[in-house]
Amino acid sequence: MHFDSLCAREPKDPRTTKPHILPIYASSAYAFESAEEGMEIFTGKKSGHVYSRYGNPTIEAVASKIAALESAGTGVEAAGLLLSSGQAAVATLVMGNLKAGDKILTQGNLYGGTTELFIKQFGALGIETILTDLHELDRVEEMVKADENIRLIYFETPANPTLACVDIAALAGIAGQYGRLSAIDNTFATPCLQQPLALGVDYVVHSTTKFLNGHGNSIAGALVSRHTEQMKMGGAVWQSMKLAGTNCNPWDAWLINNGLKTLALRMERHSSNAMEIAHFLETHPAVERVNYCGLPSHPDHAIAKRQMKAFGAMLSFELKGGVEAGVKFMNGLKMCTMAPTLGDVDTLVLHPASSSHLNIPKEVRLANGITDGLVRISVGIEHAADIIADLTAALEAC
Repeated sequence: MHFDSLCAREPKDPRTTKPHILPIYASSAYAFESAEEGMEIFTGKKSGHVYSRYGNPTIEAVASKIAALESAGTGVEAAGLLLSSGQAAVATLVMGNLKAGDKILTQGNLYGGTTELFIKQFGALGIETILTDLHELDRVEEMVKADENIRLIYFETPANPTLACVDIAALAGIAGQYGRLSAIDNTFATPCLQQPLALGVDYVVHSTTKFLNGHGNSIAGALVSRHTEQMKMGGAVWQSMKLAGTNCNPWDAWLINNGLKTLALRMERHSSNAMEIAHFLETHPAVERVNYCGLPSHPDHAIAKRQMKAFGAMLSFELKGGVEAGVKFMNGLKMCTMAPTLGDVDTLVLHPASSSHLNIPKEVRLANGITDGLVRISVGIEHAADIIADLTAALEAC
């Protein structure tokens, strides 16, 4: 070949042995050995990669790993897709299963971004969202039984930021009894602490940006389901990912895989630290109330104890001094980080009323337990004594 051609061509792959670490397949497309092979792959007669929006070896490996974690030891067969964000995972779930005229039944204290997605985006496309208290199981069953257009019961437990918990098995059972689908956002608990597929849930959503990655260096999401045919190439959910372009990229997938290697260790430390800090806060005179589902004082403690192996990293607490106390507390922190995210190895603190929920009408915030003095903490894996020392100094500033 001429010099110009040599510049443009790929070099020969020199690999002779299997790599120990998953490679990053930074390729947008894949080469066929023959025209016949390309035709067989495109028609589904032969499995193979075509274009990385359809599927990529790095991305698929990590999606399969997350599906394996969600189903480990349960006997449930599951398949997963890795998406560009947690929001993309929720959107792909809805696009792959619902149509105009269908309805979503969900809770009022859902993650705000999901609520907006349901009401603003899918509402404009003719998919209605109904908000209700999912603790009221008889009411939920009545609503599902009376309205055949309710096709999906969607929930998160523990919920953000009050850590409210709902009965996974009961809600999945209602959905299944009436031929509807159930889906859960399992971001807070992770499959280390909670495996919803074993409790009958159809779809599990994750913002892998949070605990699954754990290091705050990627944005991605995952969708796992017992409906494996819907998730495979040609299935309705896979088609939604392909056509809407909600797929992840190999670099973020690789970063998630690195984080997953220490997930079990991190969640153990996150949970033990959070329990110690929850007990500390519960006895502090500046604190009105602590929301941690591992505490017997939490109204949903019994539910959480029944369906979780441990209680995770997330907690929130109510300061007696309202917004002013919240701002003083945040400004008094030295070690803990003020950031609008969660699930990293370091402790992250947020005051919803003055930041993430600043533009939400006060009556709406209060109705969902997001009060003026509420502070949310994503407890990290630092030494618990250091976290408590920083919280103590900040609370004195209140």
